[in-house]
Formats: sequence, C-alpha cells, structure tokens
Amino acid sequence: MSSEIGIGLIGFGTVGSGAAKILFDQAELIARRVGAPLRLKRIVDLDVKSDRGLALPEGVLSTDLPGLLNDESIRIVIETVGGYDFAKRVILDAIGKGKHVVTANKALLAVHGEDVFAAAHRAGVDVGFEASVGGGIPILRSLTEGLAANHCVSLAGIMNGTSNYILTQMKREGREFQDALAQAQAAGYAEADPTFDIEGIDSAHKLAIMVSLAYGTPVNVKEIYTEGIQRLTALDIRYASELGMAVKLLGVAKCCEGGIEARVHPTMIDNTTPLAQVHGVYNAIHVVGDAVGDVMFYGQGAGSLPTGSAVVSDVIDIARNVRKQACGRVPPTSFQMDGRVPIRIRPMEELTTRYYLRCMVPDQPGVLSRIAGVLGNHAISIASVLQQGRQEGQTVPVVIMTHRASERSVQTAIREINHLPSLVAEPVTVIRVEDQEA
Repeated sequence: MSSEIGIGLIGFGTVGSGAAKILFDQAELIARRVGAPLRLKRIVDLDVKSDRGLALPEGVLSTDLPGLLNDESIRIVIETVGGYDFAKRVILDAIGKGKHVVTANKALLAVHGEDVFAAAHRAGVDVGFEASVGGGIPILRSLTEGLAANHCVSLAGIMNGTSNYILTQMKREGREFQDALAQAQAAGYAEADPTFDIEGIDSAHKLAIMVSLAYGTPVNVKEIYTEGIQRLTALDIRYASELGMAVKLLGVAKCCEGGIEARVHPTMIDNTTPLAQVHGVYNAIHVVGDAVGDVMFYGQGAGSLPTGSAVVSDVIDIARNVRKQACGRVPPTSFQMDGRVPIRIRPMEELTTRYYLRCMVPDQPGVLSRIAGVLGNHAISIASVLQQGRQEGQTVPVVIMTHRASERSVQTAIREINHLPSLVAEPVTVIRVEDQEA
C-alpha cells in the first residue's frame, strides 16, 4: 500500500464533523479503496471546545489556519465553513498552494464558482463539490460521469428538505405556512432564519450548479427565476389534492429552443409522478437524458453523515487521482474548459406552461365571466373551474385551471384582474403546473 495522503479540514460544524467521523471510522475501508491511507492531520475551527462526539488525536484540532494551509504534507483541503468571502479566500489560498479542494459550499460555487474553477485549472488541481447538491445523493458525479454520454433533455428536482418538510406538513395536517414553518424549526429541520430555504434561494444555488454541469455553460444565478413557498396557503394545498396534484418547490431546467429554462418556484405536479411521492426532508432529482431516458435520484439532502458521505467520496476520488498522478482527468465543470459555451438562460416571461389561479371574489352573478373575459383577451384558455360552497354576499374562492399559456400573458392578465374594481378581495394566487412528462 502506498504512503499516506494528508487531509486538512476547515470548519468543524455539522458537515465537517460528519466528514471527520467517516474518515476516522471507515479508515480501513477507505484505504482499501484508494490504495493508500488517508490521514486527517489538521482540523481548523474557531470553536475548539465543543464536543462533537469524536475522540481526536492530540493537536489535530486548532484555530491555526495558516498552519494547515502551509503544511506541505496536506494534499487535500476540505472546506465546510459556508458563506462567501472567507470561504472563497480559503479555497483560493489552498489552490494557490497547490492543494486539491473539496467543498460543500453551494452558495459560494453558485456565485463565485467560475473564479474557483479557473484557479484550479491554472494550478492543475482538482475541485470536488458533490456535497453541495442533494446531500448524500450522488447527482453531480452522475451528471459529470455516469450520464456523460447523454444530452440532458431536462432535470427537475426537490432540492431543499426544509421546504419539502413544510409542504408535507401543510398537506398531511392542513397546517398554514407559518405553523408548518414553526414545526420545522422546532424539529430542527429549519434554521432560526429560514430565508434561503423558504424563499427558494438555496434551491436556486443548487440548480445553477447542476445546469452548469449538465449543459457545459457558465451560469449567473441571478438569471434563474426564483420564487419561494411563503405565500402558499393550506387552501391551495387542499385544492391541489382535489385536482389530483401535489405542490412541491421544484428547481427545473430544460433544454429548449432559444436557450435553457432554469427556474425555481412552487409547482403543481400530478400525484402519479415520482416527485409527488417525495415527502418530509428528503430530496429527489429527476433527469431525462436523450439516450438513457428517465433517471431518478432520491435520498437525504442534508445532515451530518449523508452530506459528510458526499464530502468523503470526493476526497477518495481525488486521492485516487493523486496516487495515479491523474489530477484533472475529469474537469470539475464536467466539460473541458475550452469546451464550455455560454448558453442563454431564457427570461421567465418566455415560459409556456399551464397555470392554477385562485381568485377570492364576492359570490355574485357575473364575476366569473368578467375574469374569463380578461383571460380571453390575453389568449388564455380555461381548462376547468372549481368553486365549492356558495356563500351569497360573501367572499369565496374560485379556482381556474388554464390550458398552456405564456407567462407574459398570464402575468399581464393577473395584474388586470387584481385591479378590477370591487372584484378581487386579495391578489390572485398563481401556481405553475408542470406537465406529467416533464
């Protein structure tokens, strides 16, 4: 067996401690897979006193970041700090010293990934980031290697366990959004500040990374339409069930004429689709390749050990390359750097899909015809109308399902409906409907 390969870990929180535990507990198994032992030589964190449930060798844990970066025996650096600026500096410093890098930092990669990839290419080192999307689900390596012979027709996925847990509770228990969020926080599934999760930002970061790998193009995450779940109500979830559908926060990407669709928003999908059966904190990603057809990835999208598993899988992959002097064999961007081509991300107004519209209106004659008239003026065809329980003189929900229509037309029509005098009691709720084959 070859001599050991030194590992350094920066950040000893949930993900970092999970990765460390796996490196220690599975040391013999990993050595057999790599052909050399992997030794976690240094761990750096601001907190060196909290108990992580690991008995570390003396001197391994410290606050000495320069000592880790300057240690020539450390060949691979793991970054699990999170955030943008500090993490970027640490990663670029490690790359500048010729070290390979593994990170779980999806926010950093979505915003500054091109800088990291360019630096790694110049330095001739590898960058692994499997843990940045889907926790323990090996989706990125599948896009990069397992499905490399395919043109990606589309991908759609539940990429945030917190939002999926909230939507699951709203459906199963009829809870309103705020109640379900509070339950998620009490159960430890949502942060005290859940903004990135519930507003779709976390999912958008992950989608940007997947689009970059699937289509070989740099992606500006700001071009990805992003809408969260915070405006959904129990009433909408109930109507979706009556229509035979489920509401999920999906990240969707499709190759289409004029570029790539890339969007994150609450989506109604048929109850018979696999994604509709994904509940709780689980993640799932459905990929369609032109050769392989449908492929489904499912598993835990977060957590210490699932995410730590993905981190260590990257470490093992890079360690194998180090042993065989084959670094750079698989580019981190999936495509060779000179083979990447900028592809247009289509603006949201170019989307064409079906829509669920819920209008809160007075229960009186002529209301539906006025709404239908506005929709008809914008070439939006009504597929069905659902209205339950008459309450004369009171406000009642009217649910309209449309045929396929353009986003631009729907948004224009909704603005008009919202301004019809004495007609709508609150802004119209709009949920996009994804066709079963998508």
